[in-house]
Amino acid sequence: MASRGRRGRPQLNPGFGKPDTKDGTTVHPTILKQARKSGQLNLSGRSFTSVPESVWNLYTDVPEESKDVSLDNSEDRWWDSAELTKLILASNWLVTLSENLANFGALTVLDLHDNRLESLPKAIGGLKYLQKLDISRNKLYELPECVTEAVSLRTLLLAHNQISRIEERIGNLSNLEHLDTSDNQLLSLPRRIGHLSRLSKLNASNNKIQRLPPEVGSMFGLRYFDLTHNDLGELPNELGQLLYLEQLYVRHNHLADIPLLSQCSKLKELHLGNNRIQRITTEHLECLKSVTVLDLRDNQLAFLPDSISLLEGLERLDLSNNDLPGLPFTLGLIVSLKSIVLDGNPMKSIRRDIIMRGTMELKKYLQSRLEDPKPPPISSQGLETSQGKSGIVGGKGDGVSAHDMHTSKLLDYSGKQAVEVPLDVWAVAEKSAVMTVDISKNKFSALPDNLMLLQDTLKVLNLGFNRFSTLHPDISLFMNLVSLDLRNNSLSELPADMESLENMRDVFLSYNRFTCIPPVLFELKKLEILFMDNCKIDTVDAAGVCSLPRIGTLDLQNNNISQVPPELGNCTQLKSLQIAGNPFRNPRPAVLAKGTLALLEYLRNKIVS
Repeated sequence: MASRGRRGRPQLNPGFGKPDTKDGTTVHPTILKQARKSGQLNLSGRSFTSVPESVWNLYTDVPEESKDVSLDNSEDRWWDSAELTKLILASNWLVTLSENLANFGALTVLDLHDNRLESLPKAIGGLKYLQKLDISRNKLYELPECVTEAVSLRTLLLAHNQISRIEERIGNLSNLEHLDTSDNQLLSLPRRIGHLSRLSKLNASNNKIQRLPPEVGSMFGLRYFDLTHNDLGELPNELGQLLYLEQLYVRHNHLADIPLLSQCSKLKELHLGNNRIQRITTEHLECLKSVTVLDLRDNQLAFLPDSISLLEGLERLDLSNNDLPGLPFTLGLIVSLKSIVLDGNPMKSIRRDIIMRGTMELKKYLQSRLEDPKPPPISSQGLETSQGKSGIVGGKGDGVSAHDMHTSKLLDYSGKQAVEVPLDVWAVAEKSAVMTVDISKNKFSALPDNLMLLQDTLKVLNLGFNRFSTLHPDISLFMNLVSLDLRNNSLSELPADMESLENMRDVFLSYNRFTCIPPVLFELKKLEILFMDNCKIDTVDAAGVCSLPRIGTLDLQNNNISQVPPELGNCTQLKSLQIAGNPFRNPRPAVLAKGTLALLEYLRNKIVS
């Protein structure tokens, strides 16, 4: 019998209020009332097989007693309730989810993990503010199309399902920052995953992936990439284009070799254990100078080159269970090295008692065996600079490492508030055949002097966050350019000579002063990604856009577009079209929220025959 309070009324269970029915399909009004007040509803772990109707009617089925309140009681003003932004239905027994989910159009977080869902309602595609969707630990066999229409998503968690294929339309989610596809049945990743240029964390571990598309090299924002426990026999060379990659996990695969991670200058952890790797060369090591953790355990290495000492920042080296008979003495020169793991190697040249003394004693032994214990040269090609043995060019304070430039093929002179790049930097860049130049976040108003030295090798050029009001026609001479970043400048036009850049793939022009898409861009037939958000664009040349056979991503958000041409709907090659934040009345927000495919269809239906 329920206990009684001071006035003789039954005291309800404080966690659930009025007891639920036996099948667990009701929610006490007190919980719903609190949800209307806070905008958050947590119904996890309640053994629901379906979501109670009272939840879907949260704002339409308000109890009469809740309406009959004093106007002075601000806590009970049901008409002033907060829109639901967070809905948690995790750890239940849900098999399906109602289309009534559309009632909560303001949702930013939807957590459905640990249920029994085999499908999802189409209403998810209409949640235009949804930023996080967790559908991990369910029974999905494919990624529902509606998920790829929720274009505001930043976090998408799909782990522990039975998904065997992800369609190319995943490329629609251009705002995605975190994607977890681990513990599924994937055999490959789609090519359009390369369109996820803002993705910083990708976990595809514990699948059956046999190959990676070359387009993974276009995920410029990627910092964390986990491919552990798959069936990869090789990695694409394009993986080396991930400029900001910090952690790469490829353990438990079938790799016999690894690519040159030539531009991964920020890589800190490289995990290659449990593969079939037989060699690691000086050329590989020259690309890994920033690495602090190198895991090569359980491979087939029989030799480690003297150039291992190029890894000046290395802290942990795991070489256990290989075929190494000894170690290069130069390994003892790495001052930062704190841990060397050697178990399971047929060491013949180093006594076991020395190994058993630990890393510091082992390093001392290796150093003692060096006839001339000097650090290795700055690079395998002996680059000499005006700074002598330090290897720093461009001045000690704002200088850059000649060795880093040589191994990564990257000249990073960003964030220095500079108006020019020193001559000795250009000299080393030319000799190193640099392919990527980043001089963003400086004070340049014109192309820097001596950039032409890299005319034959330059592929990626970042001029963002500078003071360009015009762009010199000389830009057209860099015939191998594939990516050009001019964000956050004061440009209003581009030189017509740029039509010669026939290899151009990605152009970033956000936060400039363009009033239209520069016509010269329509001549770049390999263009795939174009960002022109936050400019002053008032008209869109639909025919021009449609003439680009490979255009997949077009971002025109936050401009002055008052009318969207219906003919833009004919551009069916578009996978991500972003036009929100403009003053046009049609298409209405409800159409935009349905995603790119629905938007293009809407526009096509508006074409007057």
